[in-house]
Amino acid sequence: MIRFILSIFGAIFSLLTLGVAIIALGLGAVFWIYGRDLPSHESLKQYKPPTISRIYSGEGQLIDEFARERRLFTPAAEIPDLVKQAFISAEDKNFYSHKGYDTRSIAVAAFEAVRSRGHNVRGASTITQQVMKNFLLSGDRRLERKIKEIILAARLEETLDKEQILELYLNEIYLGQNSYGVTAAAQTYFNKTLAELAPHEAAFLASLPKAPSDYHPVREKERLLSRRNFVLKEMRENGYLTPEEYDSEVEKPLRSVQNGDFPSFRTALPPRDYFTDEIRRQLTQDFGEGEFFTGGFSVRATIDEEMQREAALSLEAALERYDRGAGIWRGTGKTIEADKLGDEELWRVALAATRVPRDIELNGTWHPAVVLAIEDGRARIGIEGEEETQGGHWIPAEDVQWARKRNADESLGPKAQGAGDLLSAGDVVLVRAMTSNDDGSFIRWTLRQTPEVQGAFVAMDVNTGRVIAMQGGFSYQSSVFNRATQAQRQPGSAFKPFVYAAALDSGYTPATIVVDAPIEVNTPQGLWRPRNSTNRYYGPTPLRTGIEQSRNLMTVRLAQEVGMDVIAGYAERFGVYDNMSTYLANSLGSEETTLYRMVAAYAMFANGGERVEPTLVDRIQDRYGKTIYRHDKRECLDCDDDDLPMGLAPRISSQREQVMDPITAYQLTSMLEGVVKRGTAASVVNLPVPTAGKTGTTNDARDVWFLGFTSNIVAGCYIGFDQPRSLGSRAYGATMCGPVFQSFMTKAVKKYGGGPFAVPPGGHFIKIDRFTGARLSDEATGENVVAEYFRDGAEPIFGLAYDGGFAMGSNLPLVEDVREHVREVETSSGSKASIGSKANFGTVSSGGLY
Repeated sequence: MIRFILSIFGAIFSLLTLGVAIIALGLGAVFWIYGRDLPSHESLKQYKPPTISRIYSGEGQLIDEFARERRLFTPAAEIPDLVKQAFISAEDKNFYSHKGYDTRSIAVAAFEAVRSRGHNVRGASTITQQVMKNFLLSGDRRLERKIKEIILAARLEETLDKEQILELYLNEIYLGQNSYGVTAAAQTYFNKTLAELAPHEAAFLASLPKAPSDYHPVREKERLLSRRNFVLKEMRENGYLTPEEYDSEVEKPLRSVQNGDFPSFRTALPPRDYFTDEIRRQLTQDFGEGEFFTGGFSVRATIDEEMQREAALSLEAALERYDRGAGIWRGTGKTIEADKLGDEELWRVALAATRVPRDIELNGTWHPAVVLAIEDGRARIGIEGEEETQGGHWIPAEDVQWARKRNADESLGPKAQGAGDLLSAGDVVLVRAMTSNDDGSFIRWTLRQTPEVQGAFVAMDVNTGRVIAMQGGFSYQSSVFNRATQAQRQPGSAFKPFVYAAALDSGYTPATIVVDAPIEVNTPQGLWRPRNSTNRYYGPTPLRTGIEQSRNLMTVRLAQEVGMDVIAGYAERFGVYDNMSTYLANSLGSEETTLYRMVAAYAMFANGGERVEPTLVDRIQDRYGKTIYRHDKRECLDCDDDDLPMGLAPRISSQREQVMDPITAYQLTSMLEGVVKRGTAASVVNLPVPTAGKTGTTNDARDVWFLGFTSNIVAGCYIGFDQPRSLGSRAYGATMCGPVFQSFMTKAVKKYGGGPFAVPPGGHFIKIDRFTGARLSDEATGENVVAEYFRDGAEPIFGLAYDGGFAMGSNLPLVEDVREHVREVETSSGSKASIGSKANFGTVSSGGLY
């Protein structure tokens, strides 16, 4: 009997042993099969998580950031223990003891799944397994993926230590609100650093990995609070919190940025503008879009934030001044449904969701608003960010009487007499507060609109090419198209300095005489008869006067004398064009280029003819702090010299290319000074330091320009419609862009100073008559006297006139014949001035297009 019983137990043991062996072999086979073609976990040693690229001003102020996944990488050593403990308590309390997978947790999860017949399938993944899932595997809930996850987790534990695994996890995990990793999440939810988090806030973050959308701090507040308190309880049970700390922390309310308890970190960032977006555009071209958005670059921009604001306000003021003068109401084109206007909560939600610009600060903040009702010629409005008052907010009738509507047939209606003539209930508009100039007190709300006319402004350092300000339009949020760098426009007469530069380098002087008389040129399109903007001809005239008064006919004759191939070479050398066509009309600025290129080229006039590479970026560092780009390549020759005499500055070697002879650069700069002193810009540009510049107005005034510079800052402006059309008969570069330059440079000179333009060696001054080009005595004085700089050893020839090889056209009008076309207009200052009619087909305006 005993032997029988023993044999039964022996059989059972044999079966059990065989079963265990079969199971072991089966499991081994399964793990062998699934472990053969797994991705390599070794790559995680060199893993570089996608991180935010951030842009800083020259003062180190964060001004913008770009990322596909908003992540701020933080090494494990810099992550506080409190944060690690919260996530370990929430996700994997045996993290420091297991070998990549937790057998007990897997068994409990399996038992629960069997017991519930598959209805309660919960994860048993350790932090190591989650790392494998996030980095190397998919997120599907299949047994096959789970087996692979366990195999890879075990292998990873043999490769990396626990802190390295935790570093990967805490920097990679998604925690909602486009925040990846704990550092970005702490900023997003609390506007705090990790070191500033309290235990209940760390537990808040540790509650999110399961499903961030299911634990939204506003929509699912109670659910998140319950989960947070569970994590706090786990932290207490694991010994990370004392009972007293737990009791205190669990009583804390659930607070977050999303609930309005903390200011958002984004409020510290200025609204994105043309400057930082242009950096993004250029760096994505240089490094690739993927690398820029994920590489964690630290970019030090050249921007001067104070001058950037001034550039924006100066350009915006000019554009709005033109728009208000046109007197045509367009509005935003956006409306809110009538059934929402009676409920403040509804119209506020609808208004907040309406896409209108919110980045305009011209004469105060421009607010989005909705017309709630029209009553007695007034419009009652609800304003974003402004509380409703008992009497309501109103736009009075007198505030709309500057404008008229355009009818469906494109004709203009009568001027508005009341708000109802322009507005209807439900219209979304822009308004700003009108305040007293004396004490800043509120007067009333006034109606605004973004202008249809657009423009751009750029300012840079003439010696380094560092762009200190760039405004690519009226409002970035209204139109992201950067007209400073992307808009191809005709520079008109602003191009003429390059014609004169080529002539000066070819042996001409500022006193050289060129005939200002009618010419005609046969072209495939017909007979081209360029004219001056005054429709007058002035006979033999020195080059200086020709550029000061922007004489088209002199420029065409000069271009013919010098050769368009030579002029094209100069324009390309200065970077105005890559491949300029050699048509004669291009000497008058008919070929398109960008404002950015033109400003950079003018900088080379100002700095003595040295190559300038314009830049928006001083330095770029990678995620490890290594400098991978630096714009300033100058060398300090004496900075390491301990014996440098006191008060003597070290020598700086730029080793930059000389694109223009220094004497030519000075001669041209002196001539452009004349444009500001007594030429086409004399009435609008008046700075306390020497200033040079050039106006430009293209045919039919489709584009108007002004570019100018002091000894250290160059700036330029253009204004025109995006779909080019005439700005009107009173639009000129001087009158529209000149005030923008004057406003900006007034502040720039106060900040950066300025001084006389440096006179290069190798020349001497001779006084001449600026009207006739005749040589005068050294003692001569008067309005007609100007001291011109001539090269040593090159004796100037006076009295010789050049006509470009053009004969006087037969039967062409002379001065007297065109006087009947001259008309008298009133200038902005109230005085009278006589100007020629605008050019039309077959003519050239002051900007010089045919």
